[in-house]
Amino acid sequence: MAADIIGGSDDSRWATLTAAVEGDIAAGLYFGGNILVSRGGKPLYGRTFGHSAEDKKRPVAPDSVFSLFSVTKALTNLLVFRAIEKGQLTLTTPIHRIIPEFSGGLRNRITVFHLLTHSTGVPIIYCPKPGMFIDRLDEIISAICEVAYPVEQPGSRVDYSPMVNHALMGEAVRRLDPAKRPYRQIMAEDLFEPLGMKSTSMGLRKDLKARHLVPEFRGNYPISHLGHSNLGPNGAFEEEHAEMPWVGCVSTAPDMLRFTEMLRQGGTLDGHRVVSTALVDAARTIWTGDKPNEFYASLIRANNGIVLPGNLGLGFSIRGSGMGTSMFGTLASPGTFGAHGAGTTLFWVDPERDLSFVGLMTGLMTTYDNLERWQRLCDLAILAASG
Repeated sequence: MAADIIGGSDDSRWATLTAAVEGDIAAGLYFGGNILVSRGGKPLYGRTFGHSAEDKKRPVAPDSVFSLFSVTKALTNLLVFRAIEKGQLTLTTPIHRIIPEFSGGLRNRITVFHLLTHSTGVPIIYCPKPGMFIDRLDEIISAICEVAYPVEQPGSRVDYSPMVNHALMGEAVRRLDPAKRPYRQIMAEDLFEPLGMKSTSMGLRKDLKARHLVPEFRGNYPISHLGHSNLGPNGAFEEEHAEMPWVGCVSTAPDMLRFTEMLRQGGTLDGHRVVSTALVDAARTIWTGDKPNEFYASLIRANNGIVLPGNLGLGFSIRGSGMGTSMFGTLASPGTFGAHGAGTTLFWVDPERDLSFVGLMTGLMTTYDNLERWQRLCDLAILAASG
């Protein structure tokens, strides 16, 4: 049973979005979740759907805590931007200058810009070593330095990096911190606390555990995610002290809407500036030209979809122009930007329409099915908001 609509320009149009989600859940495509939409900071739509798992024992609640998966990367991006603002690095800084053990050959040409735009030339790596624990950043960095080497010139190709890029950037932020704080503490003190994201953490903070919806992968992800506490094949997402800058955060839909609103307002929320407008503007500028994002392009081609350019900004995806398969919807304005996580999570800002959208779902879908799901639901949200 879905929660009541918060508001909307046309309730019948919002009802179409609600019915689409409820139909998907009834068909077993996924289990439930939360969707929030606002315009200019004012709520348009808010719904809570379904359950946390297929057994329907636990309903999703408005304050449910979700594993964000790769939406975590967007949070790491902001810490990289803050390091740039502090003069600790630049977009053209070679990453080996900060992490010298990641050096040699083409590695020496990989810059922060290449990491943010997924153009390092390093092949797709989900986990550096099969069967290793992934919840400790120092161990992941050591393994990455051992096995991750570019096979192409940095900048020559765009290929989404599930792990390596943001692990390296998170480690760079940690090493550059004058107080030498753990990465999860940097996130809490420099990002979540200023934004009032009280139910968000890197790792599953103890006080959030009771509200956490343990993710169900349903066989739709190529690897397991092991943690040192041996909590199961995907136990890393339940580790309290996990430091995984690429997938390790948990949050609620209201908290993620605060983050999204900060981006919509150019780096400011409630009068507090988190990051400069200049960096937000650069983040939502397409830097990858006409290059496709090969990770997604191959899936779209295999499913007879229309491949758009990768349209990557500094760590964020951008809708861009042209008609094609897009997770932000076919109707989103070209400047729409945001991020998504594996088979479940999504947020975006449409600056032209002044819209913010957050969707957090349970029951992980395959990559392509998830892409089509969000494209359809986002289009319905844009139509409803347009009246």
